[in-house]
Amino acid sequence: MFGDISKAEKIYIACGYTDMRKSIDGLAAIVQQNFQLNPFQNSLFLFCGRRRDRLKALFWEGDGFVLLYKRLENGSFQWPMNAEAVRSITYQEFRWLLEGLSIDQPRAVKKVNISACI
Repeated sequence: MFGDISKAEKIYIACGYTDMRKSIDGLAAIVQQNFQLNPFQNSLFLFCGRRRDRLKALFWEGDGFVLLYKRLENGSFQWPMNAEAVRSITYQEFRWLLEGLSIDQPRAVKKVNISACI
């Protein structure tokens, strides 16, 4: 299906600002060169502009890239500002981000790593 990002195994967020003039090739180059990740893997890569009201998502579907773009009419994304860093986030954190919440929820109940408990 066209742009079905629910099939992504991992979600990566490019912390800090990204030039929103970049399109597929420029964003794939950032993934490859700056973050040493493979843009062709089954992952969703997220980028945000300086004003934090625009978001781009890059996803490889097996036969080509899908580039999704979202612009908020009011408000801004609570984007992590560690420039030049990439971070893996969960689907829950992705939903929080799209809802305008911080991905670092201090009161959220965290999943328990069972192997660490045994």
